[in-house]
Amino acid sequence: MNISNIILPIIILIIISYAIYKKVDLLNTFIEGAKEGIEMTIQIFPTILAMLLAINILLKSNFILDFTSILKPILDVLHFPCEILPLAMLKPISGSSSLIVMNELLKTYGTNSYIGYLASVIQGSTDTTIYILSIYFSSIGIKKIKYALKVGLIADLIALISAIVIVNLLLI
Repeated sequence: MNISNIILPIIILIIISYAIYKKVDLLNTFIEGAKEGIEMTIQIFPTILAMLLAINILLKSNFILDFTSILKPILDVLHFPCEILPLAMLKPISGSSSLIVMNELLKTYGTNSYIGYLASVIQGSTDTTIYILSIYFSSIGIKKIKYALKVGLIADLIALISAIVIVNLLLI
């Protein structure tokens, strides 16, 4: 028997038992939570739709590939593999898109290559900053995200630089 198959039912039983112990009306509480969830979904749906459209336009227009080819001479001087740039650009926007890019990098260059290591560390050390800000801030009605965006993108840049340094140190 796999323990992962019974963890969720056990957690649910613990929650139900605790609610019964505290004399909470489970059905009404569940229905109220479901209503709030639907309201929240309706509230953040335009933001999610805009994010999906922006990501699809970015990917389908080949902007990232064109931008990478423009920056290739600069990246070569910095000893930064230009193959990683699409991953570094997509990760702050979309986790699933960056996973697809990382998967392609691993298929093409291998998991034990410099690019494979670097892609893996970047995937694990950076965050989906723009996605998080747009979803979470819109869900609570915050419109001014300028400073949070700057700090988040700077943190992603520091994580990217750190990933390069760490992978270079580990492979030397």
